Amino acid sequence: MMQEQQLIDRIKALVPLLEQHADQAEQERKPVDEVMKAIEDTGAYRYFVPRAYGGYEFSLEGFMDLGMALGEGCLSTAWVVTFCMEHNWLLGLFGKEAQDDIFGRQPYIIAPGALAPKGQAVPAEGGYVVSGRWEWGTGVMHADWVMVGALTPSAAGERPDLCMYVIPREQAEVIDTWHMAGMVGTGSNDIAVHDVFVPGHRRVNLMELRAGDSPGARVHDSPTYRMPMLPVLGLTAAAPAVGCARKAVSLFRERLQGRTVYGTTTRQGERGVAQVRLSHLETAVTETEIQLLTLAREVSDWGARGEPCPELERAALRVRIGRVVRTARDIVRDTVEASGAHAHFLDNPLQRALRDVHTLSCHTVFDLDISAENHGRLLLGLPANSPV
Repeated sequence: MMQEQQLIDRIKALVPLLEQHADQAEQERKPVDEVMKAIEDTGAYRYFVPRAYGGYEFSLEGFMDLGMALGEGCLSTAWVVTFCMEHNWLLGLFGKEAQDDIFGRQPYIIAPGALAPKGQAVPAEGGYVVSGRWEWGTGVMHADWVMVGALTPSAAGERPDLCMYVIPREQAEVIDTWHMAGMVGTGSNDIAVHDVFVPGHRRVNLMELRAGDSPGARVHDSPTYRMPMLPVLGLTAAAPAVGCARKAVSLFRERLQGRTVYGTTTRQGERGVAQVRLSHLETAVTETEIQLLTLAREVSDWGARGEPCPELERAALRVRIGRVVRTARDIVRDTVEASGAHAHFLDNPLQRALRDVHTLSCHTVFDLDISAENHGRLLLGLPANSPV
């Protein structure tokens, strides 16, 4: 029987492989096939699959540990892998029929989750006909399924529901749009679906997943599937960013021992200002790692309580996760600033880290203007004005 630390160690052992192929991933604008195969062979994608279907159902805190480790190797590849691992957890929130259908025929899925309301679903006998086009298809270049969001007529006949549909990859079109300044190696191309029939059981209303009382929470007697959705998604995306910050500080420390400051014969590491910078950066990244793991424990605790996570708590968690990513971004920025112009040569991993983490930090889940406004409204007894 696979143990959690055993799987984490297997995945961590591949970090040098990710680092070795980071430049290739950027050149190819997608994760490198060899790297993705090696990760899949570890059993990584079973991490969040329910035990009822032969999965491991491991902890969120351990997931943060391996997400940070992968982020030290290649932020783009880590982003794809952690998303695709977590999307098996997302499938575990669906009803039993959907899980029997998919996990019953294969041990795990590799799927992007493009959940913006960019699709339309029309009721049909036995299900829905879905059409649409979605950006940000992280994972689609190695996928066997796709998860997409579509506006769906509600039973009450009022405003439509935003629902998630799970569709075989071969029934979707991948459109080459991924020409980016950062996170280039993710290959997060657009996804299009044209009049595809989806059985009704492969649909779930996203409103049912937010608080930890999803259909899957009623299927599995496990706190894993009672965790609130958006905090789990936010932590999934945050862990690689924190790992990237850790790697940047490590590279800076190495550079200090070899770099001679222009116009002097003194190594940068011998200068007091550089020593102070290194201390602050090392302390900041350690505090950020601690905060990430603390948040993971808090979200896990909500699953263990067996009660829905309140809207105010979910809003606060989103702000705190966004602040973790902002701090990680700033650590990388400050590291590059202190590393001299050589940090911007294209063969220097620091320049890629800078571009990648700035792009990652722009993900909507980390938008602190939106999340903090929502949190402030709820603190004042006003209704939320965006999803939490």
